[in-house]
Amino acid sequence: MTHPPFDVTRFHGLLRTDAFGRNLIFEPIVGSTMDLARDAAHHAAPEGTLALADEQTAGRGRLGRSWLTPPAANLTFTLLLQPPASVLRQVAMMAPLAIVHAVEETDVRATIKWPNDVQVGGKKLAGVLIESEIEAGSTSVVLCGIGLNVNFDPRAHEETRDIATSLAVELGRNVRREPLLASLLLHFERLYVEATSGASMREAWRDRLATLGQQVRATMPDRIVEGVAEDVDETGALLVRTADNRLVTVEAGDVTLRR
Repeated sequence: MTHPPFDVTRFHGLLRTDAFGRNLIFEPIVGSTMDLARDAAHHAAPEGTLALADEQTAGRGRLGRSWLTPPAANLTFTLLLQPPASVLRQVAMMAPLAIVHAVEETDVRATIKWPNDVQVGGKKLAGVLIESEIEAGSTSVVLCGIGLNVNFDPRAHEETRDIATSLAVELGRNVRREPLLASLLLHFERLYVEATSGASMREAWRDRLATLGQQVRATMPDRIVEGVAEDVDETGALLVRTADNRLVTVEAGDVTLRR
């Protein structure tokens, strides 16, 4: 099925943010929006700059995984941020929260798989990739890449059939991408402003984590930890209670449910 291309004019008319998305870099097809945004950062693009593509040929997710983005079906973009040091760790919380809030406006109930995948019924709907501490002059820059399955049908592809879903699959109809992106950016900007004013995202993010209370296997660079995902700390690290009653802090890694 072919889908209409992203309508930039319509998107600008729907945008209600102060900064996020106001400076838009749009390409019909690109290797990676992360690379687009990185180049913009090196040319002193303002905070809130949005790099958006209708098709991505070399998209990547967390831990070096690829991210499939067929033409004109999904939302694939990178947002350029310049957060204060106190907010850096919270970007990984507010990004999936913004996705969840926007998705729920389409009547789809979503949850978060630690640390920042968005899921529906245990299947992946959206992913977040964050690259930080990139120097542009004297300013630390954070690139927040988001891939959200909108009108893509994962069931048509063997590599995604059993692990992914989309809004179109969940709703049984296609979804216009322009209002969805405008909504997502508005939620993201509001959370970002709250965080920069001193608010913590932890509780709202924690309340959406489907991982808590589950038996998990955490694969870290130096070891594997198995146990119950008991909680998250203030930095967003996962606290796993092992069979011998140790509480292990997982700051980064791949977490899967144990069957």
